[in-house]
Amino acid sequence: MQHKVLILDFGSQYTQLIARRVRELNFYCEIFPFNKIPEEVSEFSAVILSGSPFSVRNEKAPQPDLSKIKGKLPLLAVCFGAQYIAHHFGGRVEASNTREFGRANLNMIKEAELLFESIEEQSQVWMSHSDSIKELPSNAVRLASTKDVLNAAYRIDGEDTYGIQFHPEVYHTTDGKQLLANFLIKIADLKPSWTPATFVDLSIEELKQTIGKEKVVLGLSGGVDSTVAAVLLHQAIGTQLHCIFVNNGLLRKDEFNSVLDQYKGMGLNVKGVDASDRFLDALAGISDPETKRKKIGNIFIDVFDDEATSIKDVTFLAQGTIYPDVIESVSVNGPSATIKSHHNVGGLPDYMKLKIVEPLKMLFKDEVRRVGAELGIAKNLIGRHPFPGPGLAIRILGDITRDKVRILQEVDHIFINGLRTWGLYDKVWQAGAILLPVNSVGVMGDERTYEKVVALRAVESTDGMTADWVDLPYKFLQETSNKIINQVAGVNRVVYDISSKPPATIEWE
Repeated sequence: MQHKVLILDFGSQYTQLIARRVRELNFYCEIFPFNKIPEEVSEFSAVILSGSPFSVRNEKAPQPDLSKIKGKLPLLAVCFGAQYIAHHFGGRVEASNTREFGRANLNMIKEAELLFESIEEQSQVWMSHSDSIKELPSNAVRLASTKDVLNAAYRIDGEDTYGIQFHPEVYHTTDGKQLLANFLIKIADLKPSWTPATFVDLSIEELKQTIGKEKVVLGLSGGVDSTVAAVLLHQAIGTQLHCIFVNNGLLRKDEFNSVLDQYKGMGLNVKGVDASDRFLDALAGISDPETKRKKIGNIFIDVFDDEATSIKDVTFLAQGTIYPDVIESVSVNGPSATIKSHHNVGGLPDYMKLKIVEPLKMLFKDEVRRVGAELGIAKNLIGRHPFPGPGLAIRILGDITRDKVRILQEVDHIFINGLRTWGLYDKVWQAGAILLPVNSVGVMGDERTYEKVVALRAVESTDGMTADWVDLPYKFLQETSNKIINQVAGVNRVVYDISSKPPATIEWE
């Protein structure tokens, strides 16, 4: 990459949003924990410090070594980062009389400053902090204030070091993207060259060099990530790639055969393996969601090992890991706390002795879709909703039986097909049905029933890190509920999940 931006994570809930905004501006960036700064920091062209749940006055607060960064590379310090620079380089940070959280408007902007070019007075910003910079370092220049925050932005004289108390990465900061562009283009003098086409060209070349003439095995799931990874690898190494599409018995209705046919039509070297009984037998009686995930992951590896051994001289295992998977699965003294284990992140058992190749591991979900479009993948494949690796296992709350899988497949089929028929599918980021571990009393005809309850879930998001429930039309919900109850034996009640993430997660397990 000609220009790379380093984002140091201090545990802010918004760190990934910073990365997304930088990528949207066509600059490549990587997130590193504050305590794992890359040794070759000179490989980066600019640095951004994130916010943090810590106070800089707390003895347990992050203490990064910025000796190779501050004053040597263009630096934008956000919220906690701005307070850290002020606190440790001659300024003074104190607790605010009131917690400063929410919308504010900038005033006293020094518009002649490059950071605020094209940003006018009263521009709305988003504050989220309980400390304030009461006094700037002696060599600092105030650039902007708000009604309650005197030092809302500053720069250090003689350096390309800037501090801002607000969050430019969030939607509520109306000129946040412009400010980030000003920092990266006007101040850091970077060229916006990070595009899907660039990524494809660089990745294909890198994959060719890494893999050489060796063979690669890849597990296809039917989802966007593994599909894009497969096509990218196929373009790089052709028939050296051996794809395996495993039916774990927990896919959507008829998905195994239909997706397998589509993969073959794309020219991929793919083998379908129906291991449904192996998975479902092993999951019998297991209710704990993490145990389900681990059991499915372990069986998947075993099935994979069986199939991989039947292909002679395989050296690499390819995975469709993407950036949020990597970040969420790392926990370092606060930043990026693990919410749940990811089935495709982590090492392999020693007996497999395969090297891992993850061509998408630095991409966010929306970037994966754009790369897929660049590769010419059919819209119905790259536009598919995300589907969890463990499949319907984590949408069946409680233990798993074949009858429960049948019920949920039928319910899900009606729901997803309904979204397509009503023209709602592409307006929803992810949708699915959940089988609840409760029965409810109902009446069908003149008879009392005591049958299953299902919940429908539809959310809008960009990368799954945050999500809002979708306000689906009442008529659609009414029609879908009637079809489910009338057509799916064993269900007599349908509910709709109106929880957002956070505090809820998209999946129920």
